[in-house]
Amino acid sequence: MSAESPTVHASAVLVGARAALIRGPAGAGKSRLALALVHAAQTGLIPFARLIGDDRVRLEAHHGRLLVRPAAALAGLIEVRGLGIRRLAYEPLAIVGLVVDLAVADAGRLPAATEQEAVISGIRLPRLAVASEPLPAVLAFLGTQAAKSPH
Repeated sequence: MSAESPTVHASAVLVGARAALIRGPAGAGKSRLALALVHAAQTGLIPFARLIGDDRVRLEAHHGRLLVRPAAALAGLIEVRGLGIRRLAYEPLAIVGLVVDLAVADAGRLPAATEQEAVISGIRLPRLAVASEPLPAVLAFLGTQAAKSPH
């Protein structure tokens, strides 16, 4: 990945083998969801999760996959409301496997198929749009994806 690829306003967490790219407006809870996923792994709710980047990440399409890495100046840092900036272990690079959009207008109870997909740099990815309380929805998505996978 080129060090010159532009950053986007998002957070990312490696969950298992693929990253969840967390997008949303300022104050939507991107950092809170990233931290909740890391905590879910620490408490055994999911097998593995590690921060990739918080607030700004770099994205690049490479051989049909979307790669994500932290913005260099923010690597290993996460904002925790009420505590400030904290340091966490982080992954330097991962393949995006899920896009989570927070506080979006199209977050419905029964989303249409067209709303369950995001296209970033020409790459189609599963998308989960969540209006509020995203952790249960993300955990449910991850659990049902694992059940669908033949691996």
